[in-house]
Amino acid sequence: MTLSIVLITYNEEANLPRTLESFAPLVRDGQGEIVIVDSGSTDRTLEIARAHGAKVFVEPWKGFAAQKNSAMDKASGDWVLQLDADEALEPELTEEIAGMLRGQPAMSGYWIPRKNFFLGRWVKHGGFYPDPKLRLVRRGAGRFVEYGAHPTIKVEGSTGRFSHALLHHAYPTLRGYIDHMNSYSSMGAEIAAKRGQSRFSVLNIVARPVLTFIYNYFFRLGFLDGREGLLLHLYHSAYVSWKYAKAWELGRSK
Repeated sequence: MTLSIVLITYNEEANLPRTLESFAPLVRDGQGEIVIVDSGSTDRTLEIARAHGAKVFVEPWKGFAAQKNSAMDKASGDWVLQLDADEALEPELTEEIAGMLRGQPAMSGYWIPRKNFFLGRWVKHGGFYPDPKLRLVRRGAGRFVEYGAHPTIKVEGSTGRFSHALLHHAYPTLRGYIDHMNSYSSMGAEIAAKRGQSRFSVLNIVARPVLTFIYNYFFRLGFLDGREGLLLHLYHSAYVSWKYAKAWELGRSK
């Protein structure tokens, strides 16, 4: 069976080499293909992608789900693995996928656990692991559905699970994390407002973030991840407050 690995990119020169090199054994010697849909990078992203043999398409940004679906539509392999540019495959996962491709799997898709890294540390607790993602699907069996900044794949048929993980290097700096949470909270606010959650609520803006921190940091053992865990859960709780405050702001402006 053949494999297509698809990504969407925008100014990912810092992440892309690590990602492409992690799955090189799966596409080496014509065993598979790399499909990249870029939304107008101004750095070396396209140069790096082409140097690794990727099929590159440049398209206007259409939203996360539409952009990812566009990349999947260009795949020709029997199976499609969708990755983000800040993700990589641990070597054992590469071997696990290769073994699946050599067999005759009955599944339509596979869930893959994900190890999230914050300031260089793998965050094992507080709800951040195993963080399973449905990323490997039979071509034509799955489509992304929009949900803010985190669209999900809907698959027709049964699914299985892999044991080994994706490595998610999303937040190497505090500035990057806060910038992402600012952006994500704006998207989350739009969803909350559409659900009718735009009323000013002390429960949502103050109490819910505090309870989120207590639950994840203490009850889900986030404190075991050291200083990085403290900062991550502190600022994640702030994201909850920002989301509902922005939802109120959206409702007030109407």
